[in-house]
Amino acid sequence: MQRLRTCSLNSIRFPRALRKQTNIQNRAESSQRLFQSRAAMTAAHPPPATGDYDTSHSVSVRRYNRTYGLVPPAVESLDIQLERCLKQIGRIPQGIDKYLYLSGLRNSNVHLFYRLVTNYLKDMAPLIYTPTVGEACLQWSHNYVQPEGFYLSYADRGHIASVLQNWPQPNVEITVVTDGSRILGLGDLGINGMGIPVGKLALYTACAGIRPEATLPLMLDLGTGNKELREDPLYMGSKRDKVSAQEEAEFLDELMVALTEKWPGIIIQFEDFKNPFPALERYGGKYTCFNDDIQGTGAVVLGGIVSAVKQSGIAVKDQKAVFLGAGSAGVGVAKQIVEYFMREGLTEDEARRCFWLVDTKGLVTNDRGDKLAEHKVYFSRDDNKGKQYKTLEEVVEHVKPTILMGLSTIGGAFTPDMLTKMGQWNKRPIIFPLSNPSANSECTFEDAIKYTKGRCLFASGSPFDAIEYDGKLETPGQGNNMYVFPGIGLGTILSKATTITQSMIYASATSLSTSLLPDEVSQGWLYPEIARIRDVSVIVAIGVIRAAQEAGVDREQSIKGMGDEELEKWVRSKMYDPALETKRIEDEVSGLMNGANGVKGGKASHL
Repeated sequence: MQRLRTCSLNSIRFPRALRKQTNIQNRAESSQRLFQSRAAMTAAHPPPATGDYDTSHSVSVRRYNRTYGLVPPAVESLDIQLERCLKQIGRIPQGIDKYLYLSGLRNSNVHLFYRLVTNYLKDMAPLIYTPTVGEACLQWSHNYVQPEGFYLSYADRGHIASVLQNWPQPNVEITVVTDGSRILGLGDLGINGMGIPVGKLALYTACAGIRPEATLPLMLDLGTGNKELREDPLYMGSKRDKVSAQEEAEFLDELMVALTEKWPGIIIQFEDFKNPFPALERYGGKYTCFNDDIQGTGAVVLGGIVSAVKQSGIAVKDQKAVFLGAGSAGVGVAKQIVEYFMREGLTEDEARRCFWLVDTKGLVTNDRGDKLAEHKVYFSRDDNKGKQYKTLEEVVEHVKPTILMGLSTIGGAFTPDMLTKMGQWNKRPIIFPLSNPSANSECTFEDAIKYTKGRCLFASGSPFDAIEYDGKLETPGQGNNMYVFPGIGLGTILSKATTITQSMIYASATSLSTSLLPDEVSQGWLYPEIARIRDVSVIVAIGVIRAAQEAGVDREQSIKGMGDEELEKWVRSKMYDPALETKRIEDEVSGLMNGANGVKGGKASHL
C-alpha cells in the first residue's frame, strides 16, 4: 500500500497565480481568526486601565490585571506612595506646575490622586482649585496634553444626545457645566474654562465621596467674545464669536433633555456663566439643577454670616451690610442672608433694607438715572433723598456698616482707612472680601487684622496664611464654596431628589454653621477646619436630605424613617473612600479567582 504523504497547502505545486491567491486567502483567514481570538479575550478580560498600574496592588492582582512586570516589583504601602508624591510636589517650584503634576496623577492613578488630596486637603485644594485653577484656565490650550472632560460645541446642536454617547462611563450622577464666559474674575476664557468643571468635580469626590467615575466635567463651546483667544493659533475652541442669548437658550434646552434622558436623575450644576439667572429660572423647577455661583456662594457665605452675627454681639435687626459688587454672586449672597434675617424675625422689607449694594456706578438706587439690571432692582434703595453716592468710600461713610462684603474682583478695594473706620464703629466688624483669585481679593487678611486691631470677624474667598498679631496666632476663615456644594450634591444624590429646592440650599448653610466644634467657636472661627471637610459634608448632606424630605421631592424610601444617628451612618457608608480601594480590588480579584478555582469556605473543592 502506498504511504500517503502529509503536506502543507503551500507545498503543492499550484500555478503561480493560484498560489498567490491562496496565500492571500490564508493570511486573511488567519488574521480574521487572530482578530476574533483577541476580541474574545479582550471581551472576557479587557486590557489594563490606568488605575490598574497602582503599585499598592498585590502580585495576584497585577497578574489578574495583566500589569505584572509593567510596574516595579515592590508592593508598596499607601503611606509610601503618598511620601513619594509629596516629595515630587515639593521639588516643583511653581503652583501651575504642581497643578499639571496633579492632573497627570489623576489621569494615571485616580485612587492615589484622591488619597493624596483627601489626606492633605488643606495643601492640595488650592492647587487643584482656587487660586491655581485660574492660572490653569488661562493657559489651558497652551498646556493641553490629554482629555480632561467632555466638550460639546454649538456645531453639535440637533444631535447632542448622540454625541453624549461617546462618554465612556455608563453611570453619571453629577455634572458641572460651564460655557467659559465668566471664569472666576478672569472673564471670558471660552473652552479654557474646562479647568473649572474638572476642579469642582475633583472636590465633589475628595470632599463628599462621590465616586470619580460618576462625575462628568462638561464644557460648552459656544464661541467666545475674547478676541485675543480667537486669534491665538493654539486656542483649542471654536474661533467664532459668542452665540446669542437665544441661541444659547435653545442649545441648553436640547442639552438638558439629552443629559436627563441618558442619565435619569443626574444633578446638573451650572458654573461660571456670564448671565446665570436665565438658566436657573428656566430649569430650576424642572430638573435637578442648581447654580453654585449664586446658590452655593450664597449658602457658604450665609453659613459664615450666621456664625459671625452671633459672635458680633449686634442683633440681626441692627445689622447694616454694604456689598461691593451687585452682580449675580453679590445679589445671590444678599438674598440668602435676607432669608436668614427673616427667619430671625424681620419682615422681608425690613430684611431687604439692611443691605446697600454698590456697583461700578456707585450705590444702587431707584433714581440714579440708569436702567438697572433686573436682578439689582430688589435691593435698589429709595431712601437716599436724591443724593447719589458714587464711590464705595462715600457709601461706607454714609452707612457706617457692621458688615463689609466684597464680590467685586477689585483687589485692594477695602482700603486701610475703610478698615480702620470699620474697627472704630464696631467692636467686632464683619469683613468678607470674597473675590477670587487672591490678587482680586478686596483686602488681605493681614490688613484686616492690622487695621481693625485684631478684632474683625474675617472670611475670604481665597486662602490666606495665618498671622501673629499682638502675641496671638490669628487664623483666617475662608468662605470657600467647597464647604457646601459637595454636601449639596451628596445629599441630593442620596435622597434621589427630583429638584433642588431653595429650602435644601438654605439647609446646607445652616447645617454648615452647626458643624463648628466648640474649640473652633472659642477661637472665633467662622468656618470649620478644612481638614474636617468630609465630616462637614456629611453634616451638610444630612441637612439637605432632611430638607428634601420635608419638601416632598425625595424618592429614596429606605431612609425616610431613619433617625439622625442611623442616617449619618448610612450616608458615610455610601461615600467613596480612596484609602479602601486597594482592599476592595484585592477582595474582588480574590473572589473571582476563588470562584474560578471552585473554592468554597476557604478550601478547594474536589467536585
